[in-house]
Amino acid sequence: MLDFTLLKTDTSGLTNARRGTLTLNHGVVQTPIFMPVGTYGSVKAMSPLELKEIDAQIILGNT
Repeated sequence: MLDFTLLKTDTSGLTNARRGTLTLNHGVVQTPIFMPVGTYGSVKAMSPLELKEIDAQIILGNT
């Protein structure tokens, strides 16, 4: 299941910024989000501990 709920948009007219939630099969992700990218099955620039410390809600895996 995939669902995007728009929670807030910038009303100043200066940007197109928006805030929302992305509901996936495995949970809910707040947007906008920093999403580490893993190639060949792992995130190269960060350790698993660092990913946990930054509370990464989602990781894009390119295998």
